[in-house]
Amino acid sequence: MKVQASLLSLAIASTLAVAAAPADAAVSLKSAAIARADLLIGGNANLLRRAPADVLVAKDAVVDAKGTEHVRYNRTWNGLPVIGGDFVVHSRNGKLSSVSQTLTSAQRPSLRAQVSRDQAIVEAGAHFGTQFFGAPTARTVVYARNTVPVLAHEVVFNGIKADQTPTEMHYFVDARNGKILDQWDGVNTAKPGPGGGGGSCTPAVGIGKTLTEGNVTLNTSLCGSSYSMVDTTRGGGATHNMAMKTIGMGNVFTASSNTWGNNLVTNSQTVGADAQYGIATTWDYYLNVHNRHGIDGAGTGAITRVHYGRNYQNAFWSDGCYCMTFGDGDNGATIYPLVAIDVAGHEMSHGVTSRSAALVYSGESGGLNEATSDIFGTMVEYYASNAADPGDYVMGEKLFPNNADMKKAIRWMFKPSLDKASADCYSSSVGSLDVHYSSGVANHFYYLLAEGAVVPSGFGAGTWANLTPAKLVCNGNTALAGIGRDKASKIWYLALTAYMTSTTNYAGARSATLSAAAELYGNGSAEYNAVAAAWSAVSVS
Repeated sequence: MKVQASLLSLAIASTLAVAAAPADAAVSLKSAAIARADLLIGGNANLLRRAPADVLVAKDAVVDAKGTEHVRYNRTWNGLPVIGGDFVVHSRNGKLSSVSQTLTSAQRPSLRAQVSRDQAIVEAGAHFGTQFFGAPTARTVVYARNTVPVLAHEVVFNGIKADQTPTEMHYFVDARNGKILDQWDGVNTAKPGPGGGGGSCTPAVGIGKTLTEGNVTLNTSLCGSSYSMVDTTRGGGATHNMAMKTIGMGNVFTASSNTWGNNLVTNSQTVGADAQYGIATTWDYYLNVHNRHGIDGAGTGAITRVHYGRNYQNAFWSDGCYCMTFGDGDNGATIYPLVAIDVAGHEMSHGVTSRSAALVYSGESGGLNEATSDIFGTMVEYYASNAADPGDYVMGEKLFPNNADMKKAIRWMFKPSLDKASADCYSSSVGSLDVHYSSGVANHFYYLLAEGAVVPSGFGAGTWANLTPAKLVCNGNTALAGIGRDKASKIWYLALTAYMTSTTNYAGARSATLSAAAELYGNGSAEYNAVAAAWSAVSVS
């Protein structure tokens, strides 16, 4: 009892130390940066491809340790959202240094639509092909994603696919002729398809007997005589039991004991403990490594849902519910519940991407979105430093029984094509792949940046994959040296939050990471040169 009380005191003190003044100071820094950026953009209409009826609204700001300010803006024109019109202003000491954007023209379309919103819904509905629930919605927008801006209708259908994955499909229908210009899903999955509590509660520290991570410490809440999986030390995030349903939010796990699960799938609390631990560890990773307070950077906790559907073999992030959801697989016959820590980090990182660069889940930007989640899911696994699940560059290896050689996984970052679908090297056709496969190029880049052209130990070398340094690069540069995970992760995080926009492609990602490396370590530094070399090694040049 004395040990548990000590742990509780430490947990509360630690939370109070990180959650008060630093968060308030960050808000003040952001507000001041936005005010300065608003003044800077006023005299730079040409640079921003700004039309007379454009309205620019700041979405977020990042201020680095050196005082460089990066302010992210969304754009509307005559009240219509401009899809692909977002940009980031970079400045220091009140002087504009550059702008990150993909919008290429200040030209704007005619406001006269030849196709109505209702007609657009009919056209999009013909492509949806999935049972939907609720009424589809449509709004008129300016579509400018890597094209001259055109008037379009954005139609959204919500539904559930045959494999139980929810879908929130966005279709962009040309308002001139009814053609589908683009489409993507607002639900981000871990792999291709086959708030918390309230009331008078106090923080508590319990034990989670997890499926994949061994026995771990869990932050929970004591509400009267009952404990609940609500983490008030991390924004009130909570873990809910969906009890095999696919609709609704389920119920928060509650119990009379603060020990959760039995390390087996026979206890419904077990995977709840995995999820609660994984999301808490991801929160701590972002806070302690990147000084980010939660998914939104403002300390808001998210909901985690487990036991979703029946034999559902996937996991996903949804902006609509601000939640992460995990299926049970087939409970270990061939795949365990998808609550491994790298998968948890992956899903939470989709939320971070949506609250920063908002990389569109389609084409090359969609591949970068997926890769970002793989990258940070992997870094969370390393950060956890858990002997039951050591860090590695293999996504989801703990999901498969009898898998010591890691021959089964969701993805292998060091050699993406081991899944027989992902791309190792860039080509002009990469953007036509499913985003889970086009992500391979960025995953491959990241491994080479962090580790170099070195065959990972413990798997691959001389075993089932028969890898050599020459097989790890696309340009023959077997002398490529890595800069380490810490520097690589800081470069990718700054590139994501400060330099990428919603439509960044692979060429733009190279530029964004070089800018981040220059800012962090200096233009022409060893780290900057390593970024350039790693991109070249995956054929992005």
